[in-house]
Amino acid sequence: MGNDGKKRFAVLLCAEDSDYVKKKYGGYFGVFVQMLAEEGETWDVYRVAAGDFPDDGDIAAYDGFVITGSFSDAHGDDLWIRDLLILLKKLNSFNKKVLGICFGHQLFASLKLPDLLSIIECHQDEVWELPPKAEVMAWSNKTGIEMFKYGDHIMGIQGHPEYTKDIILHLIDRLLHHNLIMESYADEVKANVENHEPHREAWKKLCISFLKGRLW
Repeated sequence: MGNDGKKRFAVLLCAEDSDYVKKKYGGYFGVFVQMLAEEGETWDVYRVAAGDFPDDGDIAAYDGFVITGSFSDAHGDDLWIRDLLILLKKLNSFNKKVLGICFGHQLFASLKLPDLLSIIECHQDEVWELPPKAEVMAWSNKTGIEMFKYGDHIMGIQGHPEYTKDIILHLIDRLLHHNLIMESYADEVKANVENHEPHREAWKKLCISFLKGRLW
């Protein structure tokens, strides 16, 4: 909590904003603030993928942290990823609330917690086994562990509860433009997106309740 008595949270941004998301949503930081922020709170952003990290002295001032998705490999050897793992270990030791989304969810597998095993499959990084202290909260045959919590202060979600249909469709076009996916696959995913409505309000309520200590 800040010196002014307001609850304070930080988004650890693990990807560069596309021009489209920056213009329409104020970047991914804006997307998360729109989803999670409530009146009277202070939200900051640290662009960790660009080497911007909170100082050790600043960590205590925050009530919780959100780790975003990324195009990077959660088990990569980039300097910023190594520094982020060091930060996560500190947050874990301080029992800070940490909500990991996609890349953040996968990154928890790199914390060297006891008996943890993860399977990495390119963009679809997956966590299939968890340590005894962790609790699986959601599971699917396609991805394995969709959501888990470790203690009362860490929660990982494989999917993207912050995404709107607009953001997803833009991301598909972006991946297709850079030849990262086939056009046939892009068409299939777009059709699937158009035909299904994500339960964004339910996910929003869950994420807010966890981050702000209303679940446990």
